[in-house]
Amino acid sequence: MDETEEQLELETKKWLIKLEKELPKVQSTGNVGEKIVKESMNNVNAYVSDCKYFQEQGDWIRAFESVVYAWGIYETMMRMGAIDVPD
Repeated sequence: MDETEEQLELETKKWLIKLEKELPKVQSTGNVGEKIVKESMNNVNAYVSDCKYFQEQGDWIRAFESVVYAWGIYETMMRMGAIDVPD
């Protein structure tokens, strides 16, 4: 494994662990339709699942992409005020 792959592996694992700690705490704020929140969170969870699959395959580029996509949706939902994660 070269240095780039090692860095991708470390970053992928770091962000996946952080996201998996937050996801169980996510609550809808009621500011956006529940259908949108549900579909968006389903997409986040699908990308998390994809990330894990690609990790198992040793495909760190796709694993990293998947966790980045998951974070992108998650953060967008937070910024829109659609979801909240209580402290």
